[in-house]
Amino acid sequence: MKFNSFLKDRLYSIVTALFCYFIILLVLLAYKSDKAIVIAITIILLVTYILLFLTDFFRKQKFYTDLLKNIENLDKAYLVLETLNRPEFYEGELLCQALYEIDKSMNENVRIEKEQLLDNKEYIEMWIHEVKRPLASLVLTLNNQKNILDRKTKNILKRLEDYVDQVLYYVRSENAEKDYFIKEVDLSKVIKNVGIKNMDDLLDNKVEFIVDKTNYKVFTDSKWLEFILNQIVNNSIKYKRNIDNSYIKIYVKDNLDTTVLIIEDNGIGIKTSDIRQVFDKTFTGTNGREKTTSTGMGLYIAKNLCKKLGHKIEIESKENEYTKVFITFAKNKFYDVLK
Repeated sequence: MKFNSFLKDRLYSIVTALFCYFIILLVLLAYKSDKAIVIAITIILLVTYILLFLTDFFRKQKFYTDLLKNIENLDKAYLVLETLNRPEFYEGELLCQALYEIDKSMNENVRIEKEQLLDNKEYIEMWIHEVKRPLASLVLTLNNQKNILDRKTKNILKRLEDYVDQVLYYVRSENAEKDYFIKEVDLSKVIKNVGIKNMDDLLDNKVEFIVDKTNYKVFTDSKWLEFILNQIVNNSIKYKRNIDNSYIKIYVKDNLDTTVLIIEDNGIGIKTSDIRQVFDKTFTGTNGREKTTSTGMGLYIAKNLCKKLGHKIEIESKENEYTKVFITFAKNKFYDVLK
């Protein structure tokens, strides 16, 4: 709160006070009051008004300065009322009451919106689970009767199943902490499940799936990690090069404090201009625009889930040569002590 601004705001009060003073002065002069009395009354009125003016300024300055400062420093500005002392002037009380009513109304609207969002989320999850049942039955039927349906139909069904999974994990990723369970997981088992799930795609695209020394244990949620790896492997298959020796290689680098899972392929790679944005939501990049099936959501969800799980995911690539994805797991010594 600036003094100049406060002075301008009180200009009408100053003008009124001066007008009243001149009326009093004219009355005193009309009654031929002693000059000393006129001077004394003038000094008393002036000092009294200045004291009232400054008292009003400093009392309000502290409140409004604290208000603006706290709003600026708070991440959630609507909580500012909780940080302020009750004002000692009527205007401040009115402002606080107005802010309280606004805050109350906003919280009520937010509560309603959250309930609606939660209802929508629960419905989507329920719908996905219902859709997955007939999909799983179709996949099982297809596997038992391979001679009836062709491989193209099977691939379409697999793609549909992947997209349904992607929607499910995206919906759950906002509250992933309620769904995952961190424990010691064998990486080789998770990678084996990923290889089995993508076996047909790997064979159809003639991509060699190489797993080298992955018998390490990390602290994670196996279900979430399997989904993350599926997204990475699907991308590697989708963006393979037209060469005879295409491969996806998965291996581990074991460090003192971390275990790093590396997924490497020799596909078309990623342009340098795109590499920083590959984890952004709906970002497809140059390669994605050439693929009509690309949604730009897979790596975004993978990054989000890694963050929730406490893992670090990074990507390195050279166009027309290779792409490497690194997932870093911290070694939890505290868990080892308690186990």
